[in-house]
Order: sequence, then structure tokens, then C-alpha cells
Amino acid sequence: MKKYIIAIALILGTGVVINTSLQSCSTLATSDLGLAVIKRVLLGGINKGMNIYGNKEAFLQNNLVDKALPKQLRDINTTLEKIAPALVAKEREYIADAAVYTVNISRPILENAVNSLNAQDVTRIIQGEKGTATLILKEKTSQQLVAAIAPKVEQELNKYGIVKTINTALSGSNLLGSLLGGGNNNNNVNAGGLSMLASEQIVNGLFNIIEDHEKQNSASLLGPLGK
Repeated sequence: MKKYIIAIALILGTGVVINTSLQSCSTLATSDLGLAVIKRVLLGGINKGMNIYGNKEAFLQNNLVDKALPKQLRDINTTLEKIAPALVAKEREYIADAAVYTVNISRPILENAVNSLNAQDVTRIIQGEKGTATLILKEKTSQQLVAAIAPKVEQELNKYGIVKTINTALSGSNLLGSLLGGGNNNNNVNAGGLSMLASEQIVNGLFNIIEDHEKQNSASLLGPLGK
């Protein structure tokens, strides 16, 4: 137990050694020190995600971002691959460009949520499966993040005219219908629908990265807290 507390103190950069006779592992888990360890893990994941999102190539090459692609957008891309494969690559690049502009919007929302974590959240994290810390963060911020970045994503996608280009490529196709919110009598992809799906991918991809960071570091950082 003593070596665990020393390890946490060193991780936090405090160099403080706590009297182990006064604290059990369960007490430590819900203490200010335990909360600080959880916050450090999450902030590390957020920083990792922001670094990836701030780099277009890193964003495009990250499989955790690709896994976050919503089914509707994946279906559109599958259809486009058959008739205009180059357009799929352009669409992905434009979403990556848009992601860069969301970093300064997303970071403060996520960091504020991390700083608002309390003892009840820590207890749930300790009692839950690996990845619970990210799950709690997602519950607290997911809808807010999508709402906050969607206007910027739509602005960036409209700048490139990607929606019009996709509709031109899909003209005459009955495979998609009004999948993304187009009118009932046409097959047009709706601009707001595309930007919303892109925003969902950006947000969920970010949480995938944070969760992966949490799981990778749970043994070394959260082991002293029973994880």
C-alpha cells in the first residue's frame, strides 16, 4: 500500500508521502488525491486527442476516428465508392480540415467537465469497468460538444462545396433517398445532415482516443486505486 501511495505522489509531481496507517485504498480512491489521479489520466487523453485533431494527417490515419464514422455516413461512402471513389477521399479530407477548427471549441468543454468530477464520479470509476472514466466524461459533454462544433463543421464543409458535389455524383441514384434529411421527393444529401454526422464522428472519435488512453494507462496510473 505504501509503495502505491508513493507512486501516486510521484505521478502527480508532489513528492508527498502520506501516512498509510490513516488511509485505506478505498479511502484513497475517493480522496482529493484519488480524484487528482483520475483527472490526470483524462486530461492526458484529451491532450492526446487534441494533438491528433490538430494534425490533418494524424486525424486521417487514426483508426479510432475511422471507427467513429456513423453508419449513415458509412453507407453514403459505400455508395460513392461505386460511382465516384475520389469523392470519398475528398470528403474525408474536408472533415479532417473541419476537425482542426474544432480543437479550440472542444478542449475547454472537456477540461471543464474533468475539473467538475466529484467523489461520486470517482467511486463509480473505481467500481466500474476500464473505460468508465471516459464514459462519464462522454455522458457529461457529448451532446454539448456536438451542438458546439456542428456550426463550425457545417461552415467548413460548405466552404468546400462538398454537399453539392456529393449530390451531383448521386443524381439519378435511388440508393440513398433522403438519408441525410433531403426532401421526400428527391435524393439530395442535406447540408445540415452531413455536417451533423461529421460532427458526431469528430466527437465520438475523440472519445475513442480518450478511452484508449485511459485503458492503456489504467494499470500504471489507476492500479493504486484498484483499477
